Amino acid sequence: MTRWMLGAAMSLWFICPVLAGNLDVKAVNDAARPARQPATDRLNPSVVKLQVLLDRAQFSPGEIDGKLGENAQKALKAFAEHNGIASDKAVAPELWDKLTTASEGAIVVDYKIEEADVKGPFLKELPARLEQMRSLKALSYTSALEGLAEKFHMSADLLKALNSGKSFDRAGETIVVANVPARKELPRIARLEVDKKMGTLRAFDGSGALLAFYPASIGSPDRPTPSGTLKVTSTDEKPTYHYNPEYKFKSVKSREPFDINPGPNNPVGAYWIGLSAQGYGIHGTAEPDKVSKSASHGCVRLTNWDARTLGDNIKRGTPVVFLDAPTESSSKQKSKPTGKRAAN
Repeated sequence: MTRWMLGAAMSLWFICPVLAGNLDVKAVNDAARPARQPATDRLNPSVVKLQVLLDRAQFSPGEIDGKLGENAQKALKAFAEHNGIASDKAVAPELWDKLTTASEGAIVVDYKIEEADVKGPFLKELPARLEQMRSLKALSYTSALEGLAEKFHMSADLLKALNSGKSFDRAGETIVVANVPARKELPRIARLEVDKKMGTLRAFDGSGALLAFYPASIGSPDRPTPSGTLKVTSTDEKPTYHYNPEYKFKSVKSREPFDINPGPNNPVGAYWIGLSAQGYGIHGTAEPDKVSKSASHGCVRLTNWDARTLGDNIKRGTPVVFLDAPTESSSKQKSKPTGKRAAN
């Protein structure tokens, strides 16, 4: 009975900060391997640690939100397979050990908010329709909180949970953030593979070794992502979105082409990697929480930070292989540009 009460008390201590809308910083930095599969809908210090470690190892969990959701599970499984570790619902001790030794430094650290983080200008509201965006001078963040969350690859909710009572719009304020600047640097990427069924993108070096893994949104049956092999043709860190009436998006009534100015909330995010089929690319997004959880209009959609990391380590001519099934071999793929125009 005493042992049960002690265990219950420890469990309550562990989750109470979460129930109160807060996360204890020490609990995150000192988090131990979860003995059981964590819940997918509840903030968990061990999961925050897992996600930060995966991000730093270039096995991106997408947005770091402290929950063991679909993207975190994808990244964890990919990391396990890459390291020859059996993956199941529980986090194996050897998997936890491999992750924790893959990088150094605290999981969350202090950060003093800078003037650049709060000066804006910020949008009062991000329009829901593309046509409403074309008159805006820039597709900026809607708040300093949104910008800071993206800067450290986090959800706004997790950032608030780690900083109860803190202001995010005041320069000089010290807050706690994910220590993602410790992210592993990538060598030059030689090949990309987009798994259309699994909703993932993998980057390889010249020897065929896996360098990085990212969750990705791909097209739907109505607006499919290409098949076969394309090539990288360009990179743009401040892309302008060009809408063509030929896209025939149901939500757009304009029969004339129009442009939407650059910014992190641009329809193609803050980074664009052009491909050798007109209108197709790999790009960022204004909604990092929806990556791999919603379909694109044919392009490959990543978080802004993952798209930038990829673009910074790739060159023109790099092949991008689209796999229609997870068992397909990239060596069997042939170039079949569809010619279809899809820009999101």
